[in-house]
Amino acid sequence: MRSGITRRWARGSLLVTVLLVMVIEGMFLYSTVHGYYDGVEQSMYRRFSSISGQLKVYSGDTFQRTAASRSLALRRMVEQFSDKDKYEFMLLDGQGNVIASTSGTSAAGIIVNEDFEEAQTDPDGYGTAVYTTSTGELVMSVCCLVPYAAEEIVAMRLVTSLALVRRQIDNAFWLSILVSAAAVGFTIASGLYFVRSIVAPLGQVERAAADIARGDLSVRLPETNPPRDEMDRLRGSINRMAQGLAETEKMKNEFISSVSHELRTPLTSIRGWVETLESLDDPEDDNYRKGLEIIHSETGRLYNMVEELLDFSRLQNGGIHMECRPLDLVAELTDALLFCEPRMLQEGLELNYTEPEEMIPVYADPDRLRQVFINILDNAIKYSAPGGRITVKLWTGEYKAFIEIIDQGRGIPPEDLGSVKAKFVKGRNAVRGSGIGLALVNSIMTALDGTLDLRSTLGRGTVVTLGLPLYKI
Repeated sequence: MRSGITRRWARGSLLVTVLLVMVIEGMFLYSTVHGYYDGVEQSMYRRFSSISGQLKVYSGDTFQRTAASRSLALRRMVEQFSDKDKYEFMLLDGQGNVIASTSGTSAAGIIVNEDFEEAQTDPDGYGTAVYTTSTGELVMSVCCLVPYAAEEIVAMRLVTSLALVRRQIDNAFWLSILVSAAAVGFTIASGLYFVRSIVAPLGQVERAAADIARGDLSVRLPETNPPRDEMDRLRGSINRMAQGLAETEKMKNEFISSVSHELRTPLTSIRGWVETLESLDDPEDDNYRKGLEIIHSETGRLYNMVEELLDFSRLQNGGIHMECRPLDLVAELTDALLFCEPRMLQEGLELNYTEPEEMIPVYADPDRLRQVFINILDNAIKYSAPGGRITVKLWTGEYKAFIEIIDQGRGIPPEDLGSVKAKFVKGRNAVRGSGIGLALVNSIMTALDGTLDLRSTLGRGTVVTLGLPLYKI
């Protein structure tokens, strides 16, 4: 099967190369032929221009004498033409008949009237024809209408042989054939060499990719360090891809397990208190009211967790539309702190925040910005011990506004600090929660063209710094 693939690849590569060489050779020959022909044509155009310039100086007392003078001058030019070995110079009447020629004859058999007919319709008065004479010689004739009255002389014609040009074109043709044959031969030889050197490794890569697609993420390909060629780099890329998929699969399974546990805890509490309430007949019973409060609290906790999961999913899939508008960052942050402050007091924490006197304009979605603040503050509260202090600072730089939220909690282990913003990652020191809070915050800040930075010392606390572009009013 591998040899069949090799043969098909080789045939396809050879066919493409041959077609490409044929196209290039055709373009080369076309440009060569037209280049030579254009050169000959332009040379004759220059001669006509010189003759027309000479005719301009001839004049007489009357129009008829001027025309006669120019007619005589043209006839003398034909008789005294110096390049008779290169060109046949002719004078034509209004019917295209030859009046005079450098060969002294009517030049029958070596001319056609196509150039004369074209000159009569051309805006510049020029016509060109390439043809084979009655003797089999390839020639080019260029006809030019006389720009001034010269009695019966209406046009001039130059005829030249293209035998030398044809030989040069033939030489270019055979040279291009040799070059094309060498290119095809080199392609065949190099193609066979490279096919033999890459088919086996590609087959190995194909089998590994198929195993990975079937779910076997333990597959690894042999690689050299440093890589010797593109194939080694490809094997290394596939190994890294398999490693990344394995880590993602592991994180996903851990995330599902964590979320399942987080969901089970409030559901167990709700179920237990529902069973307790079923056995109570007195709504005034303290346990009855306590049970309702716990059910309400745990239901809210479940709702928040599900909303967080849905928000993260929508952000990852681009399903959340940001409704941004100019905002006062000071007011938004202060509102979020007022919302969280009762819980801080309940947990025995002190809030240290001084509200700036001047507004700080930003362009953001107020709901998503509030979600970011509350999520970060919720983490600060969860991971802080009673008696601790949460400090919030707000200041502006040249282009950005910055919010710094500092807690004195347990901190983040150094090995987790670089990954806690990633999806499905839950730090070793984490308490309750889905484990996607920081990932959600990071996604929202990215969507707002903002930044999220973390600094933490284990056992001493964490510093979260948020940056948002300033809005220019």
